[in-house]
Amino acid sequence: MSITIEHLGKRFGTKTVLADFSWQVDGPNILMGASGIGKTTLLRILLGLETADSGSFSGVVRPAAVFQEDRLCPQLNAVDNLVLTGHGLCAEVAEKELLALGFAPAELKLPAARLSGGQKRRVALLRALLCRDAETLLMDEPFTGMDAELVQRAVQTTVRLVGQRPTIFAR
Repeated sequence: MSITIEHLGKRFGTKTVLADFSWQVDGPNILMGASGIGKTTLLRILLGLETADSGSFSGVVRPAAVFQEDRLCPQLNAVDNLVLTGHGLCAEVAEKELLALGFAPAELKLPAARLSGGQKRRVALLRALLCRDAETLLMDEPFTGMDAELVQRAVQTTVRLVGQRPTIFAR
């Protein structure tokens, strides 16, 4: 399975953010570029949250996403935020993965509103990675707010959990 993007175009007023953009995504890929060149817009189009002005795409099947904002339920703890979506994820697996990404057992009981920015980011990342039904992963700056050691652990976890699913990491 792959994501195929053909001649995608998008403008906001007089500003063109995507112009005749084509790309074939087989497995994990990184999309890098300066701020404002359309990385987030591309992901939003692929998720159906934005409409392209021209072009087409295919292959985005049951996507899971990491947005620039963490979008957690603030009253729920980290484990509950992960299992909230269902899809067969049990609390034990969610807890194991959170502990592997540096959470202390006591931190697992805190509501998301009381977590640090880096902790929230790790929960948001795992929420997408552990979505068992997701055949496509779209991640917008998934490692933001993490220190170098945590980024290394998060990258290892990401590589392990992504597998060969078509994945776009915007950076």
